Amino acid sequence: MKNKRFLYKGLSVLFLAGIGFGSVSCNDSNLEDVENTGTFDTQNYFQNEEQSFSALVGVYDLLRKYSGGFENNVTFFNAASDDFFSGGGSSTDGAGIQGMSNFTINPIIMPPSYWKDYYQGIARANLLIDRIPNATMNEQTRKRFVAEAKTLRSLYYFELVRMFGRIPLILKPIKVSDDYYNIPQVSTADIYALIESDLESSLADLPVTTAGAEKGRITQGTARAILGKIYLYNKKYANAAAQFEQVNGTPGGTSIYGYKLVNNFADLWVIDNKFTTESVLEVMHTNKGNSDWGFWGSGKDEGNSINVMLGIISYGKVSTVPNNDAPSIYSGWGFNPITEDLFNFMQGDPRLNATIFNGKKFKQEGKITYSGGYKDTGYFLNKFLPRTTDTSPLPGATELNFRQNYMAIRLADTYLMEAEALNGSGVRAQALLDAVRARVGLASVPVSLQAIKDERRRELAGEGHRFFDLVRWGDAPAKLGARGFTAGKNEILPIPFNELTNTALIQNPNY
Repeated sequence: MKNKRFLYKGLSVLFLAGIGFGSVSCNDSNLEDVENTGTFDTQNYFQNEEQSFSALVGVYDLLRKYSGGFENNVTFFNAASDDFFSGGGSSTDGAGIQGMSNFTINPIIMPPSYWKDYYQGIARANLLIDRIPNATMNEQTRKRFVAEAKTLRSLYYFELVRMFGRIPLILKPIKVSDDYYNIPQVSTADIYALIESDLESSLADLPVTTAGAEKGRITQGTARAILGKIYLYNKKYANAAAQFEQVNGTPGGTSIYGYKLVNNFADLWVIDNKFTTESVLEVMHTNKGNSDWGFWGSGKDEGNSINVMLGIISYGKVSTVPNNDAPSIYSGWGFNPITEDLFNFMQGDPRLNATIFNGKKFKQEGKITYSGGYKDTGYFLNKFLPRTTDTSPLPGATELNFRQNYMAIRLADTYLMEAEALNGSGVRAQALLDAVRARVGLASVPVSLQAIKDERRRELAGEGHRFFDLVRWGDAPAKLGARGFTAGKNEILPIPFNELTNTALIQNPNY
C-alpha cells in the first residue's frame, strides 16, 4: 500500500479537516508539510453566525456543478441522451463528454471532477454539521443551517449514487489519523436510507418560503422536491407521490410553497428571469465574480458555462440581408447539437421554438453563417444559447461570465414526476399532465406512463434529465443501444482511475 504520508487521492484530500473550504495543491505533498490554503483555519472557525453562514455558502457553491465549468452535469448528460450528440470542435474535443456520448467512457477518460466535486460538497457539509454546535448563535438559526447542510449533503450523495452506484458513505470530517485509504463502499440501499432520513428530519427546521436576498436558499418545498425525487429513484412511489403532492398543490394553481407554473414557457429562458414561481431548486450564476481562465472550473468561478459550450461555432448574422430576423448570438463551442430525432419529435409542439434554434433553416436562407462542429445537425438548444446582449461588460473572460441561472428542479418537472409516481393513472395524474400541456395551449391526452415520458421529453429537453430518465424507466438499452449503451454496465459510470489505486474501492462492473 502506498505510504499514507503522500496525499494524492481526491477523496482523502477533500475530507481532511482543515482544508474543507479552500483549494489545496496535493501533488505528492508530504502530509506533515501540508499547509491550510483555504480561506480560514477550520480549527478556529465556526465561532459565530457570520462564520457559520460563510461556511454554509461554501456548501451551496457545489450546486454549480450542474451548470458551471467545462465538466458540468447538463452538457455531459445531454450528450449521453438520445436527444443530443456530444458536439464540440472535433471528435476529440473533451474526451469525457465524447466517451459519454458514444459509451466508450472508461476509468481513464472519466472526468474525476464528477466524483471529487460532490465529495467536496459533502466534506464541507460534514465540517459545518460537526463544528456548528459550538458556535455562538440563535438556536433556531443553527437548526436551519444544519438542515440546509443536510439537505445539500443528501442531494450530493444522490447525484453520486445515481452516477456511480456503490460509493463510500462519510458523515464526519476525516482526520489525518484516520485510515482514509480504506473507506469502503456501501450499498445503494444504505445511501438511500441515510439521505431519506436526513431530509425527513430536516423539513421542520427549514423555512416555508424565502424572499429578497435569501432567494435561492433551501426551503421546505425544495427539500420535499429533492426527497420526492430520491423516493422516485428508490422506487418508493407512494412516498414520492406524497412529497410531490405537497410541493405541487392543486395542478395549475399556486401551492402552499408559492410555486406556480409561469404563464409563458419561453419566459423561463430569459436570462434575467431569475427565481420565477416555477423555480424549486435554482443554481445561481453571475458575471460579478469576473470569472477568468485561471480559475475556471475550480469552484470559484460563478458564470454559467452551458451558454458558451452550446453556442454556435463562428456564428455570424449576414448584415446584407434586408430585415434579417436571425437572432444575434455570441459564438460558442458547438457542444450538444440536437438530434434529428428530437427535432422531428417536437414538430407541432408550441415549445419547439423556445427549445430548438433551427440554424439549418436560417443558414439555408442565407441569413446566418457558422462553422459546423462535430456531429453538427443545424439544430441547437435555444434554452441556453448565448445572446450577444447577454455578454458581460465587466472584467473577466466574456465566455465565462454568462449570468443565466439553471433550474435544477422546476415545477413542471415535479408535476410530471408526481404523475409518474402515481403510475400514470388516476384523476390527479391526469390533472398534472393536463396542467403542463395547458400552459402551452395543448389539449388533454389520456394519461399513461408513455404519455408522461413523452411530455417529459418535450417539456424538459436539454435540461440534463433525459439520460437519467431513460435509465430509471429501463428504456436506455432500447433508446441508446445504437450509441453503444450496454445493459448492465452503462447505467452507472466508471469510478475515475486515480480514485481506485491503492484504496479499498472496487471498480463498477464491466469497467
